[in-house]
Amino acid sequence: MSAQYIMGIDSGSQSTKVVIFDTKGNEKAYGSCALKETLSPEPDVVVHPDDDLWDSLYEAVQDCLANFDGDRKAIVGIGLCTIRCCRVLLDEHGNLAHPVISWMDGRMSKPYEHKDDEVQYVTTTSGYLGLRLTGEYNDTAANCEVFWPVDRHTLDWSEDDEDIKADGLSREMLFNLVKPGDALGTIRGELAKDFGLSEGVPVVATANDKAVEALGSGIDQNRSIMISLGTFISSMLVRDEYVENAENFFPTFASIPFKYAYESNGIRRGLWTVSWFKRLIGEELTTEAKKRGLSEEAFLNEKAEEIPPGSEGLFTILDWLASPDRPYRKGMMIGFDQRHTRYHIYRSILEAIAFNMKNNIDDMVREIGIELEELVVIGGGSKSDVMMQILADVFGLPTRRRVGSSSACLGAAICTVRYLGLYEDFHSATEDLVRTETTFTPDEENHAFYKKVNEEVVKEIRPHTDEVNKLIYSIFN
Repeated sequence: MSAQYIMGIDSGSQSTKVVIFDTKGNEKAYGSCALKETLSPEPDVVVHPDDDLWDSLYEAVQDCLANFDGDRKAIVGIGLCTIRCCRVLLDEHGNLAHPVISWMDGRMSKPYEHKDDEVQYVTTTSGYLGLRLTGEYNDTAANCEVFWPVDRHTLDWSEDDEDIKADGLSREMLFNLVKPGDALGTIRGELAKDFGLSEGVPVVATANDKAVEALGSGIDQNRSIMISLGTFISSMLVRDEYVENAENFFPTFASIPFKYAYESNGIRRGLWTVSWFKRLIGEELTTEAKKRGLSEEAFLNEKAEEIPPGSEGLFTILDWLASPDRPYRKGMMIGFDQRHTRYHIYRSILEAIAFNMKNNIDDMVREIGIELEELVVIGGGSKSDVMMQILADVFGLPTRRRVGSSSACLGAAICTVRYLGLYEDFHSATEDLVRTETTFTPDEENHAFYKKVNEEVVKEIRPHTDEVNKLIYSIFN
């Protein structure tokens, strides 16, 4: 039997990534395309410029295919994973009526308000990009996160028109829903010809991007948690039951029908803060890295390893993008003295990520009543050995880095092989396709130190700085 291949697409906040896998999960080609910077023409408005999500996806697919030396006609399925919690407004022809509304936009914290009669359809990024790929008005139920009238018992729209109306919508505005692992449609003929693919290749639905990452990370339902180090840093467990009125986590649809991903509180603009810091240093960082023959990331990580745990008393508070319920919060660094260099700042940012996620995850698992045995860390930040070791030391748990360029692309591929019937179920596909690259073992002395610092310092900072930030907010906002 000739080889067959699966394409997994991950349309994220900062870039689109595309991976071609064989049916055993081995990467055969990778491509990507960066998105443009989001636009903020006024406070609380954040949109993607032009048709950037589609343009980026198209270019990333072309980039991946250019790197693929196999038979394009042997690509038998495409899994589509997209950024969540965005809103896409379309005209009667399925074209953008307005720029895509980012998850960072204040309008996403409330139901849709119909203000423009040009808008005929309201959908998610997966609905829109699925439409562009297939020509079909279908979407995955598992990306309809907030202010969408989904019945979680059926994974279809609510049959109660009042539920739909409460979200500012009408039934005519909504796409049809399918479940993760079902087809959104088949690729449009002109696109198949453009990409050099066979006609009729199915485009398969997944879920919201973090849930797809959880599937592609291969976390064990009983003992593992995934931390995703991306623009938004979050963590997820997968469980069978939906939890009403959870206090310290958000239960959302998993990438397996009728299962749920429990997501802890996260860090808005998480790894974005690292990008911000790199831009702050500017050309000097580039110059120093080139002198050493290293990438900027590798150079920074090498220097951060030279800084002792605790960054010699420098602490970062990661509120570069405040949450809607605490808009007064700002990013802060506290504890500077003459010892501190830019590399202390960098390590302090990494430690802040670890402390923040440790405390958020502790709140979640305490409420659920479970104990964790391991971390699985994915996303761009997982490529950093120093970040992985800091997480292992702060949590005191084995911390695993998975093989591959994108867990979301792999999760999309798992949904696709399941749809194609190449595996009996999601579990068997995950067991076969997901592999560990490296395990980081905690240093017990560092773990004890970080535990002391977290309890005695980190948890005590915000109660004091919040009051100062409220005063700043009253003047400058």
